[in-house]
Amino acid sequence: MRCISIRPRTAMIAAVLVFASASSVWAQSSSSDTVAGVVVDADGVLRKKTFDSNGQLAKERLAAAKAELGPKVSTYNKIRKISLNRLEAALAENNGVPTEEMKALAGLQRIHYVFLYPETKDVVVAGPAEGWTNDPAGRMVGVTTGRPVIQLQDLVAGLRAFAPGGKATDSIGCSIDPTQEGLAAMDKYLKTVSGEYALNNTDALVENMKTTQGMHQVSVRGVSPKTHFAQVMVEADYRMKLIGIGLEQPPVHMVSFIDKATASDGRRALQRWYFVPEYQCVRVSDDGKAMELVGDGVKLIGENEMISSDGRRQVSGKVGKASQAFTTSFTKSYSELAERSPIYAQLRNVIDVTIACAFMQKENYFAKIGWKLGLFGDEGKFAIETYSAPKTVEPAVNAVFKNGTLMTPIGGGVDIQAAKALENGKTLTDEKGKVSKVREEVKINLAAGQWWWD
Repeated sequence: MRCISIRPRTAMIAAVLVFASASSVWAQSSSSDTVAGVVVDADGVLRKKTFDSNGQLAKERLAAAKAELGPKVSTYNKIRKISLNRLEAALAENNGVPTEEMKALAGLQRIHYVFLYPETKDVVVAGPAEGWTNDPAGRMVGVTTGRPVIQLQDLVAGLRAFAPGGKATDSIGCSIDPTQEGLAAMDKYLKTVSGEYALNNTDALVENMKTTQGMHQVSVRGVSPKTHFAQVMVEADYRMKLIGIGLEQPPVHMVSFIDKATASDGRRALQRWYFVPEYQCVRVSDDGKAMELVGDGVKLIGENEMISSDGRRQVSGKVGKASQAFTTSFTKSYSELAERSPIYAQLRNVIDVTIACAFMQKENYFAKIGWKLGLFGDEGKFAIETYSAPKTVEPAVNAVFKNGTLMTPIGGGVDIQAAKALENGKTLTDEKGKVSKVREEVKINLAAGQWWWD
């Protein structure tokens, strides 16, 4: 949070600024008939868009999905199993063109387990699943729960980041940042602003703050920025910061940053908020043939940076009380939030995918069944880099009255360091062999071309 005191003769004003990201955002608006959001255009610039969410159309869409998918795949199951290598073989048999079942991983909504079966040469992921349809923004969601399904393209992105025989990807994530020149220009402008002007010209103040900063830069690491995987990370980051500064009302009760922010949170300080995995989330069987992902899997953390007058930034090593209150509340509310706002369920899913793929690589599952990740590992044979890469976004600014101080939260992102979850001493023990028992109860007796079963 950037804090600048403004002392007008008649009153005081505080303005809050967030440096947002670009992505295909989906957010429920105040109207029941529209869904508001943004998209990334061909130049990588954020654009706003709304989608029709007519209730009758939604009912018709659900009915059509159930009829088209059929009762077997549409039925909710707590532990649907998918053989990843058989899925790849089935895709190859279909000339690399995925069916709807393949695209949606047979409706899989979370990865709860990863199993190795050397005797049948299978690597299996398992978790809850049901039939699916597309919401107004094109998101694949369950027909009864409304929870997003894990998409094949996201799984493939994770597998490529932790390919057999390859080097593990150190970090997967995104960041949204202003330029040094933009910060310096905004600082220069704010020094010319009187409190009286700010109080009486709030709209002009907001527009000038946006203009002086210029466009902010969106960066993605660890996966291609042209993937759906990257879009999910950037969208979740963007939406989280809007909640933090009061520009988006969350669907569940939580404490926002702006609820608690005061001048004591620091002059010239920049608040940065990051999504990271809850790293103690992996339970492994004694023989290493079974792994369970436990918990919500995601937490929000914060850190402060200091900004100089020329726009340079330096980590301060401190976290303000308002920032701590927001990140703690967001983390505690994450499970409920993911049920109501699909993007956070999607972020949790790509984090689960990342850790599951890192585990498979670390335990050498690929070599143990002779799976070389052929089609999945080749962009030329199976393309997932089909999205416009998010590059820049216009700042989003919210002006509020607060204790005579101009406060500017900034930055943040997603940082997934999957190896941390697999370090010695961090993985959970398989007490009483529960994970091994689940693996042993799975029977693999599949027909030719079959790759999922209940």
